[in-house]
Amino acid sequence: MSTAYEDSGRVEQKSRTRSALVAAARDLVAQGLAPTVAEAADAAAISRTTAYRYFPNQRSLLAAAHPETGATSMLGDDPPSDPAARLDAVVRRFTGMILETEAQQRTMLRLSLEDDPADRGGQPLRQGRAIGWITEALEPVRDQLSEDELHRLVLAIRSATGIEALVWLTDIGGLSREAAVELMRWSAQSMLEAALGDRS
Repeated sequence: MSTAYEDSGRVEQKSRTRSALVAAARDLVAQGLAPTVAEAADAAAISRTTAYRYFPNQRSLLAAAHPETGATSMLGDDPPSDPAARLDAVVRRFTGMILETEAQQRTMLRLSLEDDPADRGGQPLRQGRAIGWITEALEPVRDQLSEDELHRLVLAIRSATGIEALVWLTDIGGLSREAAVELMRWSAQSMLEAALGDRS
């Protein structure tokens, strides 16, 4: 999200500066670090004073650096109409993104767990983006499930996918990343089938 400072005068240059700060922060996060605004500025060779005009604090910087921040949908331009196919498309793209950015995802997960529990709702990983993507995938079954049933299904699928599930399946369960993704896809489909089967 841009600030009023970024939206006025020399917008393209400011966009490049912001992008450089975000890229530097992502590089540092990938190393397992939780960069401050000053540290990201130093890594990007940008003055600290300038950096604080874009990101007033570490939380806003880390939110911008989180890999999921820019994605508004996981369905693509021509999504299928079948709910199972839509759900699988979303889970495939979501888990693919998790694998591509695993180091950053693990760092952000660790940071969210280390934070004060009262502040966890403000963490980048706790913004519910995946909830929105899964809900969008399941739009075709909205007339078959109550709002509560749909919400429960979405939460169940989310609990079995994402970085949290990947960490458990690989680190504790001993699965390869490929096998973990296949299990996440299978779990999502099984939950959808069970939810719809309960209504038949």
